[in-house]
Amino acid sequence: GVVPPTINLDNPDPECDLDYVPNTAQRLDMKYCMNNAFGFGGQNMSLVIGRNDS
Repeated sequence: GVVPPTINLDNPDPECDLDYVPNTAQRLDMKYCMNNAFGFGGQNMSLVIGRNDS
């Protein structure tokens, strides 16, 4: 799959140990991905999608 970039990431916190994807997308071999969406009025949704290897 393709991990979309975090644009305009100029100064990541060195104390925060995250695998940022700055400015350009990365290809990754993923088994699962999660999408979170937040809307007005308390509308929230999370979707987890998994790969079928069979």
